[in-house]
Amino acid sequence: MTTHSLLQVWRDKKRVLTRFLSVVVLLFSPVLYAQETATDEQLDQVKQAIKKEKSTIKEVDQERERLLKQLQSDELAISQQTKSLRNTDKKLDNTQQTLRRLTEEKQQLTNKKQQQEALLAKQLRAAYSTGHHDYLKLILNQENPGKVQRTVSYYQYLNTARIKEIEAFQSTITQLNEVEQQQRSQQQQLAQLKKKQQVDKQALETGKQRREKTVNALNNQLMSAKQQLEKLEAEEESLVAALARIARLSKQDFSLSGLSSLRGKLNWPVKGRINRSFGSRKQGYLKWKGVLLAASSGKTISTIHHGVVLFSDWLKGYGLVTVIDHGDGYMSLYGHNQALLKSVGDRVETGEPIALVGQSGGQNQSALYFEIRHNGKAVNPKLWCR
Repeated sequence: MTTHSLLQVWRDKKRVLTRFLSVVVLLFSPVLYAQETATDEQLDQVKQAIKKEKSTIKEVDQERERLLKQLQSDELAISQQTKSLRNTDKKLDNTQQTLRRLTEEKQQLTNKKQQQEALLAKQLRAAYSTGHHDYLKLILNQENPGKVQRTVSYYQYLNTARIKEIEAFQSTITQLNEVEQQQRSQQQQLAQLKKKQQVDKQALETGKQRREKTVNALNNQLMSAKQQLEKLEAEEESLVAALARIARLSKQDFSLSGLSSLRGKLNWPVKGRINRSFGSRKQGYLKWKGVLLAASSGKTISTIHHGVVLFSDWLKGYGLVTVIDHGDGYMSLYGHNQALLKSVGDRVETGEPIALVGQSGGQNQSALYFEIRHNGKAVNPKLWCR
């Protein structure tokens, strides 16, 4: 076959192939178009789903922030109500002690009054029986001047004694009246304090119920492990930032020498089992920077060493927190409290009550979260407390 014939055959095959491809394109183009259209629709659906999910997450985050603010308000109110009730109970106890003292004092004065009445009655009877009731007649009936003088002196002595006893009796009556008046006043105060105690207890119970509802609402918001980790990271960053801020604001107190020389010598702020140890795993890569001490709600928390209160307020994730500066870069932190007993700037002595154990910060069990930090870095409390 010649070159021209071969070229013609190639051209014919090319035309056939072209027609075939055209037919294939015509046949399959609807399918391809349908697939492309389907893919676009799926993409739109995915985009809508992502948008909806973001909107839901935003709403959940906003609701969680609202609940956290409500929790903060509830727990601050509980702290104030607990503190008020504690003060009322203390005043009530002092009033009852005062009443007991006044009752004893009244009994002593009553006994004294009865003794003085008996003595005065005896003196009056003696004076009457010897005729001392007529002083002028007694003098005129005496013949011996010396005897008259002795009689006058004796009479004056008895008269002075009676006057002294009468004055003492009057003083006793006055004291007794004053004691009875104080007693009535204390009884009225006692009745008022008992009413206030009932009001405080009711307010505290209402606050606890409101907090429980808030905590339940927070717990119902299920979070993934990633969200929990992010939450704990945010809380820890907030704590570190707060400690750095108060450290900058605090003034150096040269009377505070720190804790360096007290390793292994300090008492724990509250007696209880350690539920979480320093350095143990918390969530993901996060570790505990302090210890969690199990203790019953309302138990007294004492400062480990003397110092100055730097922080006394609510902090996200840690609830009601007290931070104490011990000097030389050392600070101790006490979290999840039910009530804070000290204010910023207060000086506290070793072992002095500073807070009450609670479960603030959204905790379900009462416990104390306790940290010791040196120059902002958390250290193991077990090295300092015995």
